[in-house]
Amino acid sequence: MTILTARFWGTAAAAAAFAVLASTAQAQEKKVDTKTATKKPPACNSLKVQTGCEARSDCNWVGEVKDGKGKVTKKAYCRANPTPKKK
Repeated sequence: MTILTARFWGTAAAAAAFAVLASTAQAQEKKVDTKTATKKPPACNSLKVQTGCEARSDCNWVGEVKDGKGKVTKKAYCRANPTPKKK
């Protein structure tokens, strides 16, 4: 009976150790947030290239402004189209 009891406790201890290791490994897994999984496109004002801005329908490109000497007074940028007003 002693060998049978020792095998039982040995198996029970191994199962408990496996359960502890499995639960800690599961706690360390990174959980995927559903909000970040469906990312929004970047804001229009963050686009620095004209082709990227013009490719989107909700953005428009504003060209640079130069003075009479040819010096740039205002850099070109991308901005969002105005939203239509509700009636």
